Amino acid sequence: MLVGSIPYDTTERVFETFGAQLGQHLAAVPDGEIGPRKHWISKIHFQVMAGHPEFDILRRPEYENGAERLNPRGPGDSWLFKVKDGVEQVRFGDPGWRLGYARDALNSYFVFRTLRDKGVLAADLRFQVSIPSVNSVIAPRVFPTPGDLDRIKPGYLDAVHAELRIIVDNIPAEDLAIQWDCATEMMDGYGALDGFDPETAIERNVAQFEAMCPDIPENAGLGFHLCFGTLGGWPRFAPDDLSGAVKMANAFVERSGRRVDWIHIPVLDRSDDAFFAPLADLRPAGTKIYLGMIHNMDGFSDRLATARRYLPEFGIGAFCGFGREAPDTLPGILADHLKAAKIAGF
Repeated sequence: MLVGSIPYDTTERVFETFGAQLGQHLAAVPDGEIGPRKHWISKIHFQVMAGHPEFDILRRPEYENGAERLNPRGPGDSWLFKVKDGVEQVRFGDPGWRLGYARDALNSYFVFRTLRDKGVLAADLRFQVSIPSVNSVIAPRVFPTPGDLDRIKPGYLDAVHAELRIIVDNIPAEDLAIQWDCATEMMDGYGALDGFDPETAIERNVAQFEAMCPDIPENAGLGFHLCFGTLGGWPRFAPDDLSGAVKMANAFVERSGRRVDWIHIPVLDRSDDAFFAPLADLRPAGTKIYLGMIHNMDGFSDRLATARRYLPEFGIGAFCGFGREAPDTLPGILADHLKAAKIAGF
């Protein structure tokens, strides 16, 4: 599977390279999250939060060569905001369009459909729309002031939900796959968020999907990408094993309010049993599991063999999207995917 971001300049080139060459192995293909989306939630920071009248900017990325910089270099250079004094609840205007995800999805779907009709893309491929989760955008590392998360989350959830409705109303369900991208949820699942009770992590993170997933038509695809983060280098968060990821994956499958078609779980550059053993506790209930193990190909076969001891059947992908990679690395990344598929026997 492809997680999402592929930093070519155009969606057409993403579909013609990764989509066409990996098509026989894919159930869905993303549009590459080109342009502002390639740095994931930074797009929301500079396009939405920085211009919202109810936020103060506490920190922004340092200038580069005398010009503003929109995307951070690392965690110490990232956007920080606070809710302005006196604001009880932040709301977002222009429902369905304010965040830009619906607009980008509809534009990219036209390209997808055109290339599929021309035979460039496989006839049975779905168009994948990857959306950052509410809890990963409205997160303590972005809004550090106590109480701010509660002032922002309800309004932002409404904004994401409105974008989702526009997408499902305008793209045929049989062509569509929605993927939720979850990074903060992973840290929370491991008890790695300061000030948050690990015992309530499931409730805190499942509620957003219980609210939105039932609006995704049953004959559309639904998946989750669990993420260790890439800002400042991968992994931003490196757990001891896959237990927290398994716990969160089980909760999403059980409580999303409809069928979950896939869960993507990243894999560190390890092949020891201790790291992979928690996979035996997965309860997929028909959900396909993808393991993000396509990296450092010298160790790929060892990771594959160890994982299969605890989870006999799974698909494979990279650990994350490639938005923070240089475009000239993409041919090598594509070659690694083709090599991995051959080694895995797909």
